[in-house]
Amino acid sequence: MKKEEVQLSTPTYWAEACEHLAKRDRVMKRLIPQFGNACLQSRGDAFVTLARSIVGQQISVKAAQSVWNRFEALPRRMTPASVLKLKVDDMRSAGLSARKVEYLVDLALHFSSKQIHVNQWDEMEDEAIIAELVAIRGIGRWTAEMFLIFHLMRPDVLPLDDAGLIKGISQNYFSGEPVSRSDAREVGAAWQPWRSVATWYMWRSLEPIPVAY
Repeated sequence: MKKEEVQLSTPTYWAEACEHLAKRDRVMKRLIPQFGNACLQSRGDAFVTLARSIVGQQISVKAAQSVWNRFEALPRRMTPASVLKLKVDDMRSAGLSARKVEYLVDLALHFSSKQIHVNQWDEMEDEAIIAELVAIRGIGRWTAEMFLIFHLMRPDVLPLDDAGLIKGISQNYFSGEPVSRSDAREVGAAWQPWRSVATWYMWRSLEPIPVAY
């Protein structure tokens, strides 16, 4: 069965953020024009975004996409209810570890039982949403921050646990030298209030093809 086409949405603030970053930061001034009109995109589905983030934990972007493609083909539609009906063996055959299967099932249970406040997220502060999400098994701060960036499209998230961000800062600002969290935080301070946008360009400097969770 052919999957439904997903309509991706983009942030209304992108052009303003790029203009601000290009004025404030020499690296951003060089990087931003290289990627034309490409920008952050949201699938508009909270469950899918979190599920994709779990699948992508601790593996490369390419590997994560490959596993996701196989996992996504299992249910007719990627919903909490349909994931709860899947067989563990089928999920493992898609390339998911036993632990990630447990995490995805727990995520589906939280959504189906309405233990999380999906309808209130738009009004909640970033840290309040992170606190709610990390209470779900298998979701750490990194996954919660990916959700803030890719689903809620919050403009000022700096995911210091993200290896791509740290590598991007190392290569673009420190000539490839190792970078500490405090180094990354200091670089990110100049990006405020658009740290999500700058982070996206750090990722693009390493992987030119945009990722959408």
